[in-house]
Amino acid sequence: MLFLKKNSFGHYLILKKWLIRYMGIMTHRRYRGFNNLKIQGSEIIKNLPDKNVLFVSNHQTYFADVVAMLHVFNSCLRGRIDSIKNVGYIWHPKLNIYYVAAKDTMKAGILPRILAYAGSISIERTWREKGKEINRRVKFSDISNIGKALDDGWVITFPQGTTKPFKPIRKGTAHIVKTYKPIVIPIVIDGFRRSFDKKGIMIKKRDILQTMHIKEALDIDYDNDSVKEIIEKIEYAIEQHPSFLKVMSIEEIEAQEKLNKNRMF
Repeated sequence: MLFLKKNSFGHYLILKKWLIRYMGIMTHRRYRGFNNLKIQGSEIIKNLPDKNVLFVSNHQTYFADVVAMLHVFNSCLRGRIDSIKNVGYIWHPKLNIYYVAAKDTMKAGILPRILAYAGSISIERTWREKGKEINRRVKFSDISNIGKALDDGWVITFPQGTTKPFKPIRKGTAHIVKTYKPIVIPIVIDGFRRSFDKKGIMIKKRDILQTMHIKEALDIDYDNDSVKEIIEKIEYAIEQHPSFLKVMSIEEIEAQEKLNKNRMF
C-alpha cells in the first residue's frame, strides 16, 4: 500500500507525493506568471531510464533552481515538451527524483526541512560551512547515499557547490560518475539570480526571463576518462569553464543595452 511504502531513505512516499503536489502548486506562478521560464531540450527527459541518471547544472539560488527542474521534469513526463503550462502535471509526480544539498543549508529553518523530505540528499561540505572556509575529509556515507539515490532514481547535483558563477567543479562529482556510471545530463540555467533572492524563496524582480537548457548526455568513458577529463567535460557542458567568462560578459552587456533601449520607448 502506498500509505505504508517508503523509499530507500525511509521517507513515506504518500507524504512525499503530497509535499511535491503542494510545493508545485504554490510555486508554479514563479516560473509561469510573475516570471517566464523558457525551456529548451526537455524532450530528452522522456527518453531517459527510470534510474541511474545524474543531472549536473550550474547553480544560481539555493532552492528555486531545483524546484524549477522538478516542474520541468514532471511536466515533460506528462507529455508537455518545453512547457510547464497547466500545473496538473504535478498531481502524479515522479517520486524517485533526488537532489544533492548541503546539510547545513537544509537544516536552516522549517521550509528547508520540508523541502529536504521532498527529496534532498544532505551532504557535509568539505570546503565551507556556515559561511566559513573549512578543510574536512569527504564522508563516505555521503557518497554512498548519492549512490543509493542513483540506484533508486534520478539525482540532481550542482557540482560547483556554490551559487557563485565560474567556480571550479568539485572532484567528488567526477568520482561519483566513475564509481556509479550514471547517464550524465547537463543543464544550463539563467535568470534565477535576477528573479529571486539568494535562497530562491523571495521574488526579487518580476518579468524576468528565466531559461533552462537541457542538453544531450555527456560522452564519458567511465573506465578510461580521468577525473580531470570528466571535470572539464562538465565545465564545458554547463558553460562554467573559464573560457566562457569573456563570452558571457559580452552577452550580458548586450542584453543590458537591449533592455535599456526598450525602456526608452
